[in-house]
Amino acid sequence: MLTMQCLFPKTLNPNSFLRCFTNTPKSCSPKSFTVGSMSSASRMFQLKVDPLTGNTEWVVIEEEDEASGDSTKQLLANTSYLDMLNDTRRNKAYREAIDKTITKPCHVLDIGAGTGLLSMMSARAMGHGDSVESSGSKGMVTACESYLPMVKLMRKVLHANGMQRKIRIINKRSDELEVGVDMPSRADVLVSEILDSELLGEGLIPTLQHAHDKLLTHNPKTVPYRATIYGQLVESTDLWKLHDLFNNEKGVLDGIRLVPEEMDAAVCVKHQQFSMHCDALKEDIKLLSEPFKVFDFDFWRRPDSHRETKLSVKATDTGTIHAIISWWLLQLDEGGTVFYSPAPKWISCLANVEGPNVSISCCDNWCDHWKQCVWFIPMKGLSLLKDENVSLLAAHTDTSISYEMETLSQNMKFGRSELSTQKYQITLPPEKISLYCDVSWRCSMLTAIKNAMKQKMPSLCVVVDDSIFLAVALAHLTKGSHVISLFPGLQERGVHYLQAVAASNGYSKDQVEVQKICELLTSQNSKRKIDLIVGEPFYYGNNSVLPWQNLRFWKERSLLDSILSEDAVIMPCKGLLKACAMYLPDLWRSHRCLQNIEGFDHSVVNSTLGACGGLPSGQENPTLPFSIWQCGESKEMSDTVTIMEFNFLKLINSCSGKAKVEFIARGKCHGFVLWIDWVMDSEESIVLSTGPEQRYWKQGVKLLKEPLAVGSHSSATTDCHSAEIRTSFDPSTGDLIVDYAFL
Repeated sequence: MLTMQCLFPKTLNPNSFLRCFTNTPKSCSPKSFTVGSMSSASRMFQLKVDPLTGNTEWVVIEEEDEASGDSTKQLLANTSYLDMLNDTRRNKAYREAIDKTITKPCHVLDIGAGTGLLSMMSARAMGHGDSVESSGSKGMVTACESYLPMVKLMRKVLHANGMQRKIRIINKRSDELEVGVDMPSRADVLVSEILDSELLGEGLIPTLQHAHDKLLTHNPKTVPYRATIYGQLVESTDLWKLHDLFNNEKGVLDGIRLVPEEMDAAVCVKHQQFSMHCDALKEDIKLLSEPFKVFDFDFWRRPDSHRETKLSVKATDTGTIHAIISWWLLQLDEGGTVFYSPAPKWISCLANVEGPNVSISCCDNWCDHWKQCVWFIPMKGLSLLKDENVSLLAAHTDTSISYEMETLSQNMKFGRSELSTQKYQITLPPEKISLYCDVSWRCSMLTAIKNAMKQKMPSLCVVVDDSIFLAVALAHLTKGSHVISLFPGLQERGVHYLQAVAASNGYSKDQVEVQKICELLTSQNSKRKIDLIVGEPFYYGNNSVLPWQNLRFWKERSLLDSILSEDAVIMPCKGLLKACAMYLPDLWRSHRCLQNIEGFDHSVVNSTLGACGGLPSGQENPTLPFSIWQCGESKEMSDTVTIMEFNFLKLINSCSGKAKVEFIARGKCHGFVLWIDWVMDSEESIVLSTGPEQRYWKQGVKLLKEPLAVGSHSSATTDCHSAEIRTSFDPSTGDLIVDYAFL
């Protein structure tokens, strides 16, 4: 899902264990692992990141440590659990399929049990409550959940529903389970929801392989029963700009070449599918084929780790294939009567699925936990004519799907070649690639640098973040200056990159270098001072952070204060915290408080998962990062206001502010959206906004407990006409407290 917003897997296997520490998982943002055994007090190490320094530390969460609850609430609020539990289509489909599949007492294994919803559905389907204990394993549900904070939450849910004696919780990864130790026997039925937007990214295949080998009976029943991947060829300029910096940069006449002619893969995206809400791009998308089937995955039998399939796809229109958009269709029951799909809205809910009493859940309402996937076609894409056939080779591994294609008439081939092994190659998020393609943004940045040079020709320039654009631009424009980049995320690879593109950008290799901030502070004490300090700000790997967590720029500028020259120029010189009231029905619906889910009370999880409404007095749901343009239906309900300023000319300090918001439209207000506009020069002539109209950044969203009817002062209604937003920034933690009151 784009939302390089990614998650901790519900199950791990030895082959993917290390990968889970380098890539943020897709259903849960915290990086964590568990140690210990069921016979001793379990503990988990949770990786905690300081947003203002980038420093990390491991904190221990003990099985019996209730105090750790507060420390994990923000982490759990950033996961997809709440959105998933608010997906009524998903819940209904699973309940219907479980009721059709489990018709008598049996042993059920639930892998990735979460809050225990599927486990409780399974126990209920067997016709038992909590009053009767069945002998042996018949009538038993084994719930496997590796994430300790979620295990604690599940216990509360089971207790609230009187199911704690019917369901046995095992706090382990599924590949650690042993029959005879954790389970009395192999399970007759497997229920699971270990799917991401790509289907395979949460370890579905290795999890099923281990389950069939070690945990399930021969020919078990499963919910889901089968998943089918579908794809569609599309043309989209917006999608093209998300990955092809080389060709898009050719049309820019600013003299900067981030991707020189002979190094067309110097800056690129990772060679993978990206999840995003493609409906948000529907105005730019031109469909070039009918949907086509790619792969089937059967849950009821052991899957293969690798397969390839060749397809011939006929073009339905003339155009350029920029991407393959894919999604999956889930058949949840063996009889083929219950289906679910996160297909885009332009798909007519899979009309090829027919039959009596068929229940198909798709396209009805927005949800964020499952999206569509996009596979970028390299470079400018592949041109084709209507009715022309495209030969498509699809392949899957344990955890991903990839494609290569060629047109039969033009004999042009676009392969699945691995990323270059060149040391200089930089992989960036698609949004960052698209930003570097933006002529207006580049022009603004270069103008700001030139304005700074007019004040004083800098002898020493420092780029404090991971901006390759600013590093190259400074070296290109300030011929006699020395440029030091901190590159806290890119590190050594950034060094090789700056050296590799030097000749193409007209600077010498000895003009640039990369240092750590501690090295810079030590080496500069007795040498020349810094004349220009700059940042976008952009920190590599921080793709899903709140806007104010980029105030790390302010922290690092403050650390360097002792080696700044007296008239040093700081760019940006100021940050403006902006806010706007918005109509966000889809986003609010996906984060509303939980009550009854298919007959099971889930109200005990609202506080921990950060739900809107239903919270204890005095407790607010957290402010979370979202790309507003991908949040379904939205509308601005007020003008934009400035709440507070962050003055980067001064050392980092605590600050606060407030602003009155006047509503300009009549309707429902679901929350406030907040972002930072970066003021690049002292005259405030260049201001770079990261607001909702921009697709390159995430905004912070503070959802209301309940939607509120609002209207302008000119409307003769009793609706609310204004509100006051109050914020305070804590420089010791990087936290921004957001409060509001309606007037």
